[in-house]
Amino acid sequence: MKESIIELIKKAIAEDIPSKDISSEYLFENEMSTGQFIAKEAGVISGIDICQEVFRQVDDEIFFEVIKDNGSSVEIFDIIATVKGRTKSILMAERVGLNFLQRMSGVASLTRKFVEKCQGFNTKILDTRKTTPLLRELEKRAVRDGGGINHRMSLSDMVMLKDNHIKAARSIIQAVDLVRLAVGKAMKIEVEVESKEQFEEALRSDCDIIMLDNMSCEMMSWCVLKNKNKKIIEASGNMSLERIRDVCATGVDYISVGKLTHSYEALDISLKF
Repeated sequence: MKESIIELIKKAIAEDIPSKDISSEYLFENEMSTGQFIAKEAGVISGIDICQEVFRQVDDEIFFEVIKDNGSSVEIFDIIATVKGRTKSILMAERVGLNFLQRMSGVASLTRKFVEKCQGFNTKILDTRKTTPLLRELEKRAVRDGGGINHRMSLSDMVMLKDNHIKAARSIIQAVDLVRLAVGKAMKIEVEVESKEQFEEALRSDCDIIMLDNMSCEMMSWCVLKNKNKKIIEASGNMSLERIRDVCATGVDYISVGKLTHSYEALDISLKF
């Protein structure tokens, strides 16, 4: 596990237990307990190794057995993992472990729903940078566990010229040319467009990817037809489970969905002795 993730977990534990667990400290000494992580609804598991690391950091003598690994589908009442160790240690680690596990599994579960809606099409589901501050690596990993694909991890990974970049640079072609001169061919350039006119200008530019922002399906279909496989086409904006198949049917290569990491619901999971 990466040192940055280990340190993140350490900080999460310190946030929850700044000194001691006063609820358990005076009830238990070295009594032992066994617990089960149980799914209370269907979904996709992500972050079970993060949860396991929480328990290891709290007490490295806790035995943690993973039953459902990351990316596994679960049904209600499925056992995800078991723990055995000192009662007070398990109770100390419970909430932080579940916080990571429930949230990452929520991202993975929502991603899987979008991915399944795309079955039968060549379109792939992407995430965005709309992540919880400092939790991007974990949330984007959860997207992968759900079957999605990560877009750029940060502003340093690739060039994306959005509306404000283009307005400040006065034109799409001029903006792309300036950036291309600086980054060369090794780095991809993506351009966001909102109209047919902007799409046609982007098509004439030296960009690699064109993002169709908040377009109707009819307009997206027009852009795909006009593109003739010259550029990679990504659709974005107002993507929901209800319309995702209609967007796939337009022929776009990718659909980016911000709600995967900013509007998910944590998967309901409990730890029961």
